[in-house]
Amino acid sequence: MVRGKTELRRIENTTSRQVTFSKRRAGLLKKAYELAVLCDAEVAVIVFSQKGKLAEFSSKSNVLETIERYRSYTKPNGNSNPAKQDLKNLKEETTTLSKRIEFLEATKRKLLGENLEGCSKDELNDLESKIEKGLRTIRLAKRRHLEDQIENLQETQNHLLTKENEELREKLHQQYNNVVPENNDSEDANPARNRVDVVTDLSIALPSPW
Repeated sequence: MVRGKTELRRIENTTSRQVTFSKRRAGLLKKAYELAVLCDAEVAVIVFSQKGKLAEFSSKSNVLETIERYRSYTKPNGNSNPAKQDLKNLKEETTTLSKRIEFLEATKRKLLGENLEGCSKDELNDLESKIEKGLRTIRLAKRRHLEDQIENLQETQNHLLTKENEELREKLHQQYNNVVPENNDSEDANPARNRVDVVTDLSIALPSPW
């Protein structure tokens, strides 16, 4: 079923007009929110009802911020000046980053034990807590690193011992095969004479990690 085109004109019935205003207003603010979130756009919407009730939405903390930005982009004759605003934003961002760098540098020096004269007791306690937390993290990483090294050494040592044991077995096997009996009759009569028993103290075990 094809939906007919609705003619846009003022709703005469007061109740219907108020209901439609509430629904359309909510839909408009929702669309503005979706546009701001999905497209990372700066959006501001201002709506006054027939009775003067205000409804607003802003992706910023305050609608005035968006209005001020709009004013800075617009000259009295209506022409926009985006280059000037971009330069202003760049300067503000540079100033903010400079202050942030100064703060980080000051914090770094304090963590190294420098420039602590002007710190309060709470600031010193906070620094101490941060240092202790960092030391715990470093010790944990160091312990894991040592455990990995020990595990690798144990695996390597085990591999070498296994290889050495196999080589010794091979040598003993060759020595046993090189023993030739002088008389086959005596060999049949006393087969125990041709048996070579080897006793060794060799054992395979993992070395102590410490």
